[in-house]
Amino acid sequence: MDFKLNSEQQMILEMVRQFVKKEVKPVAARMDREGTFPRGLVEKMSELGLMGAFMPPEHGGSGMDMISYVLVMEEISSAWAALSVIMTVNNSLVCEPIQRFGNEAQKRKYLSPLSKGDLLGCYALTEPGAGSDAGSLKTTAVKKGGLYLINGTKVFITSGKEADLAIVYALTAPEKGKKGISAFLVEKKFPGFKVGKLEDKLGLRSSDTAELLFENCEVPEENLLGVENDGFKIALATLDGGRIGIASQALGIARGCLDEAVVYSKTRQQFQQPLSSFQAIQWILADIKVGIDAARLMIFKAARNREKGLPMTLEAAMAKWFASEMANRAAYQALQVFGGYGYTKETNIERFYRDARITTLYEGTSEIQKVVIARELLR
Repeated sequence: MDFKLNSEQQMILEMVRQFVKKEVKPVAARMDREGTFPRGLVEKMSELGLMGAFMPPEHGGSGMDMISYVLVMEEISSAWAALSVIMTVNNSLVCEPIQRFGNEAQKRKYLSPLSKGDLLGCYALTEPGAGSDAGSLKTTAVKKGGLYLINGTKVFITSGKEADLAIVYALTAPEKGKKGISAFLVEKKFPGFKVGKLEDKLGLRSSDTAELLFENCEVPEENLLGVENDGFKIALATLDGGRIGIASQALGIARGCLDEAVVYSKTRQQFQQPLSSFQAIQWILADIKVGIDAARLMIFKAARNREKGLPMTLEAAMAKWFASEMANRAAYQALQVFGGYGYTKETNIERFYRDARITTLYEGTSEIQKVVIARELLR
């Protein structure tokens, strides 16, 4: 594999670095404390073509390759993970399944507005009783005339409050279990769609996480995504790509931790010398650096497979598991470098520490990633 970035990738990376430096870093800590949804920054990301990063230009996207997408996710996450998760959900969990499974009318109606930032999307799969076991969901969709009537509750939905469009999974043939699940494109304005409780979270404070309620929600039959009862296949295929995005987010968090720890270790004096002169601190920095580079290689491999249309379930699960666990270790170790100061909100490390924790949970827990990895090995 050629590890050198091409000129287009370098240009995209520099563009995003400037955006992060000028627009994101100055406001991230304050907005996180306030729990403010970064609507203005999402609009600026749309202007830069990041909300439809790897969608084709004919559907309003930037047509980036997957390595560029990974680079963008890492760069934004190194400053503020709450902003990057809004981007990756819109790209990987909303735009991509519409691109892959939607018909031309659906692509014309939704894909271009989503890619350009005129609409924001969310992904509604998880339910109170269906988390890791997505096949046990209870939400139903009953066809009546030219409509599907959806009833049920979805929880832990990223961007659920702010989103204009949700990809909702519901049972159209309950007797078939997971083989009777279908996927729907549900607009917030459809009758019977309500936003419920907002979660008060440990991290990602500026990214809303909402409960979505469906009470005889009226969804036109043309908003069925793919074919009826193929929803579980769509969900699994979508999660593979989503895991690359979350792995990249975890990578960025870890790199942000390392950047902060390196600077602090050079400036903080103890025993008349900088922390960086002590072997114990040097070993911490070395551990984080090796983990970051190893994770990046795994993510690049998964991204390359997706780009080439090769199988990537194993690679995506491995990258997501390794990167998320590594990010949590990096946040722990970096906070240790900062000592007591790292435990205060005066530093970014405290925020990185909180944000890192979610990466082992969403898009499939670390335990689920191991199940996927083992299943692929034993297939």
